Amino acid sequence: MAALSLHNFNHLVSILSSPSSSSFWNLSFAFNNEVRFKKGKFLVFLSTHSNPKILKSNKKSRFGQRITPYDTDEEEEEDEDEEFDDNDDGMAGDDWLMNDDFAQPHEYVVNGKKIKSRKESGKEGNRRLQEQRKGSKALKSRQGLIISEDEMDIRHGNDGLKRKSVGNSYHTSTKTKEAGSFDVDGGRMLVSKTSRENRYQRLSDEIDLDEKWFPLLDYLSTFGLKDTHFIQMYERHMPSLQINVCSAQERLDYLLSVGVKQRDVRRILLRQPQILEYTVENNLKSHVAFLMSLGIPSSRIGQIIVCAPSLFSYSVENSLKPTVRYLIEEVGINEHDLGKVVQLSPQILVQRIDISWNTRYMFLSKELGAPRDSIVKMVKKHPQLLHYSIDDGLLPRINFLRSIGMRNSDILKVLTSLTQVLSLSLEDNLKPKYLYLINELNNEVHSLTKYPMYLSLSLDQRIRPRHRFLVSLKKAPKGPFPLGSLVPSDECFCQQWAGTSLDKYLAFRQRLLLKEFAKKYEK
Repeated sequence: MAALSLHNFNHLVSILSSPSSSSFWNLSFAFNNEVRFKKGKFLVFLSTHSNPKILKSNKKSRFGQRITPYDTDEEEEEDEDEEFDDNDDGMAGDDWLMNDDFAQPHEYVVNGKKIKSRKESGKEGNRRLQEQRKGSKALKSRQGLIISEDEMDIRHGNDGLKRKSVGNSYHTSTKTKEAGSFDVDGGRMLVSKTSRENRYQRLSDEIDLDEKWFPLLDYLSTFGLKDTHFIQMYERHMPSLQINVCSAQERLDYLLSVGVKQRDVRRILLRQPQILEYTVENNLKSHVAFLMSLGIPSSRIGQIIVCAPSLFSYSVENSLKPTVRYLIEEVGINEHDLGKVVQLSPQILVQRIDISWNTRYMFLSKELGAPRDSIVKMVKKHPQLLHYSIDDGLLPRINFLRSIGMRNSDILKVLTSLTQVLSLSLEDNLKPKYLYLINELNNEVHSLTKYPMYLSLSLDQRIRPRHRFLVSLKKAPKGPFPLGSLVPSDECFCQQWAGTSLDKYLAFRQRLLLKEFAKKYEK
């Protein structure tokens, strides 16, 4: 086992020690992200920048963010059998989120019936399905193809089937069956009833599966949905599986046309299966138009939908627009800043904004003596603040800053300048950076009020490499290390502080990262 581990590590070193341009990419081993090693294997991530997202420290990112120099504690994971909590809209399912902060959904007319968009239990879904199936006639599929067995040649007994090249139909010899079809990559895919039953055997064992759902299931499978995902959709909102496949395709095609990625459709359906019921003309288009009216560019609409698909279940006139008015009139956000705020945190549109704003405003005012203007600045820079739990999120981080010697006025200055500090992990982020600041950089805590960005920078990819590089060049001062050298880009750092080439610094950082990784890997 030891030999295998050494071989893997040496192989990594040989690959990354090449002087090609790609070898100078930043090497991030996710030291603060609990990388797990087993049986001589390890994970290595390459990036050309520090991890850009600054959201809640214990939340898995599901939304592509713009690149920033900030550090973060998020991990990107794509689990094919991923499960979502009932309140999951990209922020929910987290104990930092107050469940009573969200507004009530709206009612929509779907196929001539008034349906209130809400989560539905599997038990109730089964009851409704059984009621709807009572007295049902023979199976008729709008997308199905009729198979006449009178036109079939029987070969190899009763089990053999011969497909004739006549249109798009299968032929058997005794009775009529159905086979659904749907477009896949411009082609026509035919699935027999028997193969479908075998394919969805596990699904039928778990839920009361209706054969009329097969065409829709076949279509949704092209987006990567599996039996476990269909079960989640069934338990969350069973009627979504009763939608005609043509209607479902029309609605998903529209979402794809406004910027939703093919790979994100599965995530949307698992969080908000009701979206299959919303018509393009009466719902989807009006909500997209509303988002664009806030100043959100069309290139970002798809990402907003992926992050908060539940917004389609809220009335534009009765819910979304009143939320926007509250943000402008009561919170004090400028109208031209709304688009930026929504892009940073789309969930703000579906919150009970009055509750979330008032509770956090009162807390920060009482705890830190923060004036209203300062709190508004925090919300504009980091609207996720309105999602964080006071007891589990805000207060522990404020108390940590107090414990290292900061006064309330210093904490307020740091949070106003860099509100993202409230999203960083205490154990994996804030504490290690504080210890490095004191023990290695020989700085005092009060220096953080002048350079609060220090707390957001990556310790492994920015702080330690630049410090060690200047020390190796004998250009680091004997006293406190200048935190200003950590702020600029790599190019500016090399020109202004190191007086050497960028390639030399990147090669040094690469070796340092490998060395640090080897230490942790051996443990």
